Amino acid sequence: MERKHKNFHLNEAEQDTLKQLKQMPIESFHTEAASVATTLYRSAQQLRLKMEKEVLSSYKLSWTAFSILYDLWVWDKLETRKLAQLSGISTATASNVTNTLEKKKLCFRSTDKRDRRLVFVTITEAGKKAIEELYPDFHKGEIELVAGLSNDEQKTLSALLKKVADNLTT
Repeated sequence: MERKHKNFHLNEAEQDTLKQLKQMPIESFHTEAASVATTLYRSAQQLRLKMEKEVLSSYKLSWTAFSILYDLWVWDKLETRKLAQLSGISTATASNVTNTLEKKKLCFRSTDKRDRRLVFVTITEAGKKAIEELYPDFHKGEIELVAGLSNDEQKTLSALLKKVADNLTT
């Protein structure tokens, strides 16, 4: 049984997963929490794979590289730690991805003259051109993601996901 728009049902794979989890020696298994986390993870992975395959592959960009480039497009220049925070990655990962983007001439780094520990990343004109070519197709994917939801449902889902994310903010 597949998910319906109005009547929410777990598909067979989700039912089997939850059945297996319930058999695990977990003291107080919370079915709803496991279901939310599993569904959220799978939805995010499906979106990521779709975008990498259908949109980002034209520039040979990973989801993380696109995320960094997108943030640079919005902000023009960001300190490495802020860039990592916005993308939800470690500063080491941000540095590695920035290396790749720099090799593609989509961004460049500079060091603060007063504090050499601070490294800033700035989008290049080629980076702006890339994101401006990619984003319309990326946004179509965002629209597809929520196509079965009304505007009110989209607002509700967005608010609920924000609450979920806030639970994990340190």
